[in-house]
Amino acid sequence: MGRGEAMNGAWRPAFLALLTAGVVGSAAWLVFFSSVLGVRDIQVVGNLTLPAEQIRQATGVADGAPLATVDVSEVTDRLRRIRQVESVAVSRDWPGTLRVKVVEREPVAAIPVGGRFAVVDRHGVVTEAVAVAPPMLPLLRVDHPQTGDPATVAALTVIGALPRSLVPKVAEVRAPSPETVSLRLKDGREVVWGGSDRPADKAGILATLLKRPADSYDVSSPDVVTVK
Repeated sequence: MGRGEAMNGAWRPAFLALLTAGVVGSAAWLVFFSSVLGVRDIQVVGNLTLPAEQIRQATGVADGAPLATVDVSEVTDRLRRIRQVESVAVSRDWPGTLRVKVVEREPVAAIPVGGRFAVVDRHGVVTEAVAVAPPMLPLLRVDHPQTGDPATVAALTVIGALPRSLVPKVAEVRAPSPETVSLRLKDGREVVWGGSDRPADKAGILATLLKRPADSYDVSSPDVVTVK
């Protein structure tokens, strides 16, 4: 083998290594620094009342930002700060879409507070404060309305157990204590519910009892009900 051939043989691996490094470097630049694989669209799904544009802005992700460098956990934390959002999932959809799937908090009751009404979800989280209570939601009357309050939790459990067709007919839910929950229907009828135990049994029995005309229904003990 001549000297020239030996030199060519020595350069070939070095050249291939440089070529490979160049390709890898270019690919890394395209993925992590270039806008070629940047965010071109933020797709929002699952929102019912929240405007999609509000959610897009809350992500804090700029148009064209490299999709690979978007901190999905950080974006998720930002979106969780929107009080109407119960849960959210953020993912990358290559080549240029950031996908945001939200589950909104569903209002279940309104609590009178200082001349206004705090609309709360099933966990007692306030989603908004309004001047007029939504007509389809029952009023929730408890002594200490707040997340984690035992009486509030019991009342919300009862509301969650009611058939959806019955909820709009409930004017208010009262819970002086966790064991003394009661309902007042919009037609004036009263329901003694008791504690939040056996909610499915009580709801089923009440749905049947309401077909009978009466002024009050006591389902606090599902095994021995009273109609007056």
